[in-house]
Amino acid sequence: MTRFRTLTIGTLALLSAGALALTGCSGGGSGGSDTVLRIAMGSPGEAQIRVWDNVAAQFESDNPGYTVEMNYLDDDLYQTIGLPNLLNGRKAPDIYFEWAGKRLQQRYDDGFAADLTEAVTTGPISGLFDPSVFDSLTIDGTVVMVPYSSDVTNVLWYNTDILSEAGLTPPSTWDELLAACDTLNAKGITPIASGNKDLWAVGNWLSHLASRVVGEDVYNATLAGEAPFSTPQWEEAFGYVTQLTEHKCLNESVNAVDDNEGAQLFFQGKAAMHPIGSWLVSWAIDEAPDLNFDYVNLPAMPGVGNQDSVIGVVTGYIVNARSTKQDAAAEFLALLNSDTFVAEFIEAEVTPMTLSASGAQSIDSRTARLTALLASAPAIVLPPDNGYELEMANALYSALAEVVGGQTSPADALAGIDKKLG
Repeated sequence: MTRFRTLTIGTLALLSAGALALTGCSGGGSGGSDTVLRIAMGSPGEAQIRVWDNVAAQFESDNPGYTVEMNYLDDDLYQTIGLPNLLNGRKAPDIYFEWAGKRLQQRYDDGFAADLTEAVTTGPISGLFDPSVFDSLTIDGTVVMVPYSSDVTNVLWYNTDILSEAGLTPPSTWDELLAACDTLNAKGITPIASGNKDLWAVGNWLSHLASRVVGEDVYNATLAGEAPFSTPQWEEAFGYVTQLTEHKCLNESVNAVDDNEGAQLFFQGKAAMHPIGSWLVSWAIDEAPDLNFDYVNLPAMPGVGNQDSVIGVVTGYIVNARSTKQDAAAEFLALLNSDTFVAEFIEAEVTPMTLSASGAQSIDSRTARLTALLASAPAIVLPPDNGYELEMANALYSALAEVVGGQTSPADALAGIDKKLG
């Protein structure tokens, strides 16, 4: 029988304490007789969980004696302390979700990413993907992750009916966005809803905004720690964030509520727009099936960056290099990406990166357009919390939250980042 767990901070603390108490036992390993295949990820939502349930049941049927255990964590918990705690725990995951970029490199450097080259070239995963998708998932000539999806991590979603009734069209420029905020406020409608309690929701959106102003090269150099934030270019970018506050574009509770609560304001028709990633489609279909909504990419900014850039990242699954069940893990990932379950994931409004998904007819049109948007982007901007060091991302996100909340000036916020990073 498949077992599912949603882990909390308390559960993780117990797991960590148990791992530390086991003197002489290295973290991340399982005994050779262990036939529990453990898989960890942030919660993907009910629609996708149903598909994972089916994949796990099929794997257990095909492999008598095996049990699949799914560990779903709160997304923010998983991304920060959750996954590291699990990897160093007594019962570490055999397969776990991760983002390409700096985080993938860190897992490889720490010895938590198995060599999947044979599995994807001649083994059970071969033939399921175009070989080019592994380019960003290869380190030192070794394939270390099986792709899952490519996510646009932020666009501006809008309620079609609210904008239409207000006589507005989706904003394509910064001035149009500010004017829309003024019009909606005059009608008593919250222009943009977001939940930034955990800092990433607004931070991701406004980091893309900043990249459009300062340019992709400056953005990358600064977040890579090669240049300071306290510069005229970054101060100009943060100045536009101040304009959001001056025009009352965001809900007053923006820094006090989490991303789920921010989304609910949009789902319930209490806000006209909502900046977040491509996963909103499946989320909305589950929780607000009657919502009439669509998206535009970030409106064009006054700046030197590519105004058609897209912020996004490739996601996937890593097999733990310390697992004794790497062959079984590869078989599971092959099953996960088989035609049958790819079709089920598409029904759940996520588009895997497999060859079989590319010709599917049942993909939601918004999801299909988002996939095309990322594939054809003239410039791709990496999200700070996926593409760079978390310490850097947290410092930037905190500063943006302070400016959005009207707590500090752009210049002081930027100086604070440099001071915090030393």
